[in-house]
Amino acid sequence: MLTRTRSLRYSLLLCATLLLSGCAAVTVSSISPADYLQQRRGDILTTGKLSASANEVLRIIGSDIAACEANAGSCRADLARSELLSDEQRLATLSELWLESALTEEKQGTKNNADVLAAWLESARYAYAYLFYTARSPGERAFEERQTQIRDYYNYAVQKAVGNLFHHRGEYRPDGKVIRVAGWDIDSELSALRLPHDGTLPEELLPATSLKFSGLRNVYRRDGFGADLVAVMPKPGQSSGVEVPYQETRFPVVTALIRFEGKTLTEVLATQQLMIVLADPYRNASISMAGRELPVAANFTAGYGLWLARSGFGVQALRTLFGRAEGIARPQVHLMQPYDPNKRTIVMLHGLASSPEAWINVANELMGDEQLRRRYQIWQVYYPSNAPLAANNLAIRQALDATLAHFDPSARANASNEMVLIGHSMGGVLSRLMVSNASTTLLDAITEEYNLKGKKAEKVRAGLAPYLEFGAMPQVNRAIFIAAPHRGTSFANHKVARWIANLITLPITMLDQFSDAVGSLAQLDTGSSEPLRIPNSIDNLSDKDPFVRLVADLPISPQVRYYSIMGNDTPDVPLQASSDGVVPYASAHLDGAQSEKVIPSWHSVQESPQAILEIRRILRLAD
Repeated sequence: MLTRTRSLRYSLLLCATLLLSGCAAVTVSSISPADYLQQRRGDILTTGKLSASANEVLRIIGSDIAACEANAGSCRADLARSELLSDEQRLATLSELWLESALTEEKQGTKNNADVLAAWLESARYAYAYLFYTARSPGERAFEERQTQIRDYYNYAVQKAVGNLFHHRGEYRPDGKVIRVAGWDIDSELSALRLPHDGTLPEELLPATSLKFSGLRNVYRRDGFGADLVAVMPKPGQSSGVEVPYQETRFPVVTALIRFEGKTLTEVLATQQLMIVLADPYRNASISMAGRELPVAANFTAGYGLWLARSGFGVQALRTLFGRAEGIARPQVHLMQPYDPNKRTIVMLHGLASSPEAWINVANELMGDEQLRRRYQIWQVYYPSNAPLAANNLAIRQALDATLAHFDPSARANASNEMVLIGHSMGGVLSRLMVSNASTTLLDAITEEYNLKGKKAEKVRAGLAPYLEFGAMPQVNRAIFIAAPHRGTSFANHKVARWIANLITLPITMLDQFSDAVGSLAQLDTGSSEPLRIPNSIDNLSDKDPFVRLVADLPISPQVRYYSIMGNDTPDVPLQASSDGVVPYASAHLDGAQSEKVIPSWHSVQESPQAILEIRRILRLAD
């Protein structure tokens, strides 16, 4: 009996031990790197669920996610008055909860836009208060995940609030400059948009984060404070009846920020007044906010990519080449960013049958280079590539002169001096003409060739002088020639090229520009029954073309430093006999160049990474 009793006691003790070990209060396990990151960085924006930090705070006040979502108003009130929390915990969690509320209302299609706007503004307000009005400064929290999350809440809430105000601006009644909506008095500072004098507003205001581009190798951003946006401005009208040859970008990038009134935490949390500020990230790397100088967030690719995507340049360039309707008859200067008098100007000229699309990655990579972006602005010349070189040389000069005169009448700004020309293929030949001195060399050659004398010589020279008598543009001090057939190319003599040349027709509007030149050519005795005709662009690219042969040895201005970049698509032959498949090395080579870079590539060498690196190297050189 005693043995049986002991056995029973032993069994009960063993069972109790097993039960106690099976009900351990704490267990431990390993987590994956993905779970680690989600645990530390996952939040309402990245996972659609409240962050671990917010969960922790809710548990501190005796609540949880389910209870808080069931009665968001009471939950936020409990957070606001709890004495168990630090200001940082309270403000960060309130910002995230308001963000969750705004996302939910937007997803559910809440009809009252003012309610959604109010939620975005509250999220931005609490994020703003957390960042600038708690005991610790942003610098003291620099390495904390939570501060990065709160900055993102602010940026995203600002993006959505500004977008809401823009899209529903007709529903909100302004009181003078101030808009009164959702209990807020909203003022704005929009000078960075460079609005037209008539006060025309953008047609669209797009978050840069919503745009995804193909065809661009990189998207260049700058992390910082604010929401990066693209403003889509209306196409410029011609109400004056005067066609101008320049156009500032219709797709400026801007950064939106919201400044809440108040100098203390209590004032910021109580205010119903705010200021929306739009900053130009090209001009403002930082902005003063809450007594601190803060980096301005930016996306330098979005506006450029949107411009190219909506341009229709590809089809238009071909229409232009063959003289069809909806092509262009005169050069157009496109500014890639709002004009900045303090930055030097890079002018890009594309080649035959091309457009600004020739520079897709070149321009993007240059704008993405912080050092170059601080020093330069880019202008792209879009010209009718079916016109003869002499005509385009004159017309492009006139377009650039008109652009400079409009933006800088005194010609004293950095933008008007020490300009850089970058030209590819035929654009490289044009760039060379623009830095060359012809004086009377070409006119004298024609006078001698056709034995012109007296009044006939005077008449012919007067008609051709605008096209054949020119000097180097004084504003330019550097030029980069890329795959440029300075001495022409035999490729233009091939059957296919000649067939295309025969299809090229100059439109009437363009021929009207050359009326004096046409009359002069008609005076020349060629010994043939047919008078000389205006050559087209393919004619001019031939190594047998008289114009190209005449200008090949024109002296380049001594004030201009020039550089050559060319492709080599024939690696098995000596360099002197090589070619990029279109332009022979012997034609692209120029004596006196500061440097010459030969890259394994076909004719479109300008888009190769090696060429872009070389362009960046040249532009970084000290003057």
